Amino acid sequence: MKIAELADGQAPAPDVSSAYELPFIRQIAIMIGAFWRSGVRNRVLAQAFALLSVILATAYAQITLNEWNVPFYNAIEQRDVGEFLRQLQIFAGIAGSLLLLNVCQTWLNQMAALSMREGLTNDLVETWLKGRRALRLAASGTIGVNPDQRLHEDARNLSEITTSLSIGLVQSSILLGSFIGVLWALSSDFAFVIGSRTVVIPGYMVWAAFIYAGLASMLSRVVGHRLVGLNAERYSREADLRFLLMRTNENLTAISLARGEQRERKRILERIGAVLAVTRQLVTANTNLTWVSAGFGWLSQVAPIIIAAPVYFSGNITFGGLMMAVGAFNQVNLALRWYVTNFGQIADWRATLGRVSAFRSALQDMDRKTASGAVIDYRAEADETIRIENLTLCLRAGAEHFENGLRLREGGLSVRRGERVMVNGDPGVNRHLLFEALAGNWPWGRGTIGLPPGEGVLFMPQTGYLAGASLQEVLTYPLAPEAFSRENMLAALDRAGLARLKPILDTTARWDKVLDFDDQMKLRFANALLLKPDFIVIDDLFDGLEQDAQASLAGIVEELGNTGILYVGRSQAFAEAFSPRIVHLEQIRPPDAASPL
Repeated sequence: MKIAELADGQAPAPDVSSAYELPFIRQIAIMIGAFWRSGVRNRVLAQAFALLSVILATAYAQITLNEWNVPFYNAIEQRDVGEFLRQLQIFAGIAGSLLLLNVCQTWLNQMAALSMREGLTNDLVETWLKGRRALRLAASGTIGVNPDQRLHEDARNLSEITTSLSIGLVQSSILLGSFIGVLWALSSDFAFVIGSRTVVIPGYMVWAAFIYAGLASMLSRVVGHRLVGLNAERYSREADLRFLLMRTNENLTAISLARGEQRERKRILERIGAVLAVTRQLVTANTNLTWVSAGFGWLSQVAPIIIAAPVYFSGNITFGGLMMAVGAFNQVNLALRWYVTNFGQIADWRATLGRVSAFRSALQDMDRKTASGAVIDYRAEADETIRIENLTLCLRAGAEHFENGLRLREGGLSVRRGERVMVNGDPGVNRHLLFEALAGNWPWGRGTIGLPPGEGVLFMPQTGYLAGASLQEVLTYPLAPEAFSRENMLAALDRAGLARLKPILDTTARWDKVLDFDDQMKLRFANALLLKPDFIVIDDLFDGLEQDAQASLAGIVEELGNTGILYVGRSQAFAEAFSPRIVHLEQIRPPDAASPL
């Protein structure tokens, strides 16, 4: 549940994803800036230089191969067997060189894509899990929904497609620059005889290639203009489906016990239907685009021959010259038609670029974003004290009216190291909101909250996080196991009543699935024994536990000694074990509200 939905009556966070839709130039600038600051920059630049060298060598070999057409086809036309065999030997050398260059280019292409993905994914993860960005983003509408899709699939697609398109564009540009001169020279004196007149068009084949490729590009743009939006929508719906499947799998026991399989099946089928609906639109759009791309592709088989045929039949060029002109035309046309050939991939790239750049921009915007409305004043206390002064909490995010807010009946609270304090209150009061405010996750209100500087406060929510890692990593989280001796880790398990887990300290598992609820609580308190924080703020963890588990946890708290404990909740076991100082959280009611019975 989003933080913005915790308060009673709070509406879901608004959809502000449109605020992060960026112009195309801004998208490019964001990703170039991220790349330039990444740790893989030098490696990718070295791979790019190697790729450029290979592409230049390939272009030179292709020009040589195109020139080879003249003597080869002339030898065929003249039925010269000796020259024919000699030209085949030359072809073997050229083809072998091209094969080697193609293999090198394929390897460099894939390695560059891998490096790009490494840099982009690392950058996005570091940007996401920094400060409270991820938490704030989750409450910012659809831009924060399913971040795993943008961190995984979108980052992979963007890296691979960017590498592929970049190499293709550079290669096409080099081929265009190389062969356009060849084609111009070949057609510089092309002449047509019309009646008694001779018409000379300098560079006739070059202009024909530009017109031919331009027409194909224009038609591709018209026919495939919907692909960018459809690809973006498909990625979004695929992410929704994957999230629902994952959530259903995580809660199979509860769903089965509630006999909710039919409801879940219906919801999953609805998501599948949404994915299939947008995919059908993509199929239609790609099919329409195929009419253009495939049609011009097949036409290219004869188009250059048809274009050069009048000159050949007039006797101005030989058969070998014709084939050389056809080869040069095909290379120029292939380079010019790069946009047509890759239009679908370009649309996919535009969609993923928009999603990734918007996600990254939104994350960075979380640092600049301040809570709207009344905001609590957070301060660092130099005297190692948790202090609350004149605090009133809003029940809704951004609200500025406090007729129905929450406040401490005593007016304020000060907790020093070694003290035990419990924040009590009426059963209907949302004490959880105070815990979120102390943690900094609910800043809406007025007054002051002072916390010790640094990492001296450990917050223990009702639902904890047990990483899918080795037991020793879970036990020492968020620090590394190397920060503690094995003896201390084993002792912490002993004191928490989890001695049976000592032999599997190095075992990796989903501990939230392996351990029952009571054992998970004990493991979290064993973690507190290792970390030895100055203060622990507990969000009503004892509620719902068995009496022996409550007694065990109370014993662990007792061993924390000089650690200050602020327990937010109602717990008879905690009260009996520590006789804490009790303060009361109450709801402010409007003056005309009826007094509770």
